[in-house]
Amino acid sequence: MIKVSHLSKEFELTKKQRKELDTTDTKAAAVSDISFECQPGKVFSLLGPNGAGKTTTLRMLSTIFKPTKGSIEIAGIDAIANPQEARKKIGFLTGSTGLYARLTPNELIKYFADLYGVPKDVCEERKQNLYNLLDMNEFQGKRIGKLSTGMKQKVSIVRTMIHDPEVVVFDEPTSGLDVITAENIIHLIRDCRAQGKTVIFSSHIMSEVDLLCDDIAIIHKGNLLYNGTMDSFRVNMQAENLTAEFIRIVNNSKTTEV
Repeated sequence: MIKVSHLSKEFELTKKQRKELDTTDTKAAAVSDISFECQPGKVFSLLGPNGAGKTTTLRMLSTIFKPTKGSIEIAGIDAIANPQEARKKIGFLTGSTGLYARLTPNELIKYFADLYGVPKDVCEERKQNLYNLLDMNEFQGKRIGKLSTGMKQKVSIVRTMIHDPEVVVFDEPTSGLDVITAENIIHLIRDCRAQGKTVIFSSHIMSEVDLLCDDIAIIHKGNLLYNGTMDSFRVNMQAENLTAEFIRIVNNSKTTEV
């Protein structure tokens, strides 16, 4: 379960940034007073164009960024007051996760399992299940620096899931991946939902959103434009498909601003 209430994030602007943006403001608002809930056993999709504030939001949920205002509850834990405890409940996967190039997948997974205090026998069972799912057995002993982009993403998935998190955040997880690897990730997300985990899924690929998501929120320029169930979204669409409706909602917000 994730509860977000009146969440905001501002960043300090350097002198150079103020000049580039042609502003005298000393701060820039990336996220402005947003609230939503993500339920266990469901996939919640957070959508938005580039620069909308969704990645900033996901990083606040994952305790990477500290909010300027508002509250975040992760699996019953106040993530702002107790970020260390909240992190134990979270798995965070992005399309640009850094890995230790000199380690092998086996060495990296063991390292993170040890950090989370996962017992050795439990780690081995979970690791092998994920390796089988993602077809990783052939390269588990190779240096990560020698692996392809898709292989590295598979390693990131295992790292994300090795401590069996209650809450899983997928930020553009299939971006730039081949069809087979992307399908493996889709399968993993479905498994997480079936296991009763709370899943947040962010993607620019609307077919994936349509396929996976139970609830949806749209963010633009740090503001929440829509928050509801996927079924309700489909029923009330004014455009012919999900992509067109997303564009319509975002464009309408631009018109309203003017």
